Amino acid sequence: MSESNAPAISSPVEYIQHHLQNMTLSGERPSDLVDFSVFFIDTFLVSLILASIFAFAAWRVSKNIDADKPTGMQNILETVVEFVNQQVQDIFPTADKWVGPLAITIFVWVLFMNAMDFLPVDLLPSLVGGIASVFGYDPRHVYFKSVPTTNLDTTFALALLVFGLIIFYNIKNKGLVGYIKVFLFHPFGKWLMPVNIIMTTIEEVAKPVSLGLRLFGNMFAGELLFLLIALLAFSVWAMPAQVALGTLWGIFHMLVVPLQAFIFMLLTIVYLGLASQGVEEH
Repeated sequence: MSESNAPAISSPVEYIQHHLQNMTLSGERPSDLVDFSVFFIDTFLVSLILASIFAFAAWRVSKNIDADKPTGMQNILETVVEFVNQQVQDIFPTADKWVGPLAITIFVWVLFMNAMDFLPVDLLPSLVGGIASVFGYDPRHVYFKSVPTTNLDTTFALALLVFGLIIFYNIKNKGLVGYIKVFLFHPFGKWLMPVNIIMTTIEEVAKPVSLGLRLFGNMFAGELLFLLIALLAFSVWAMPAQVALGTLWGIFHMLVVPLQAFIFMLLTIVYLGLASQGVEEH
């Protein structure tokens, strides 16, 4: 085992804490839940690389697209496009032309970020620690989280993007006055305006909060369970149990990873569709 994992041998708690800490510019954890002074290098790099892979694959396929002799990658991308477009047509038939590409981007990008959880939990941290040691850094103090969606910054950034679009569509289709009327008169009518404002505000804020927390919670819990299973390797007698549990959890996680990407994409379409309704329809 490399030096980057040395703390895990003597302390399972320290092993888990080491793997759940992000690489930051300052080398310190955020002091608060919201701390804009901290930049997560690992989250940014992994997200950027995965987005670049997706963009490059789409670009290559679009340049060499062949309706008569489609390649394997073309078939995969066409299947994804048709699948997502069908969801958009069923849920949001009056959607603008860029809602489909947005939904596809969200689905594939979140799927890629979630799929990083299939890598062995020690693989990337060990590689990064080994590279850091070449430059004179102590690998035991080099942190790296390979799953961007286990970071609240990632999930809430995506959720806030969707929330901004929800507000945009509400104002676009209802008008600013119409959107304000929703807060004043929904759901109990004009005689309970204070209650309506509170209820509607909670309803609107719950959308990005639930989007961000649902994705984060499922992926963080999955990563934590992989770490707990990995701890069994420190006992020779527990190795068979580790293999069995790791296999079972990996198979189950193969359902969780695409499911969470699908739910995030689907709810995005649903929320945008609801925001596009007129005042009377709402």
